[in-house]
Amino acid sequence: MNRTVIVVLVFVAWSAGMFGAGWAWRGDRAEGTEARQQASASAAQVQQVNQTRVTEHNQAAALATIGAKHEEDRTAAEAVPAAVVADLRTGNLQLRDDLATCSTSLLSQAIAGTIERDAHAELRAEVAGAVVQVGRDADDHVRASQAVIAADRAEVTP
Repeated sequence: MNRTVIVVLVFVAWSAGMFGAGWAWRGDRAEGTEARQQASASAAQVQQVNQTRVTEHNQAAALATIGAKHEEDRTAAEAVPAAVVADLRTGNLQLRDDLATCSTSLLSQAIAGTIERDAHAELRAEVAGAVVQVGRDADDHVRASQAVIAADRAEVTP
């Protein structure tokens, strides 16, 4: 073999080796870049999940506070009818004329005795207590519902 052919073959082999090494190095670099990009994307996703969890926990805590307040109001409302009846009996509270006169026709009848009048007065006081409790329960429920809506909108609105 001729010395020139050997040099050319060595040069071709050396070039092929360098080409292969460059190709492998380029592939390793590309894989490293891709791995860094995936790590960055994963870190961003983890951060977003953590922020979402914090938001959910804050919202759950706010709703739990609203629920606890509503339950306290419901528990306190159970004493309202008895308090209204007691205040009506002692005279500390008076009914408006439209509620006080709901049984006037029965009271004005000649056949209604003193016992019936007292029974109607007691019934009127108990009805007033029940009406006040229904109104308070409705107000408490509306207040709690509005607080839930406000808490939900505060979390959604940026």
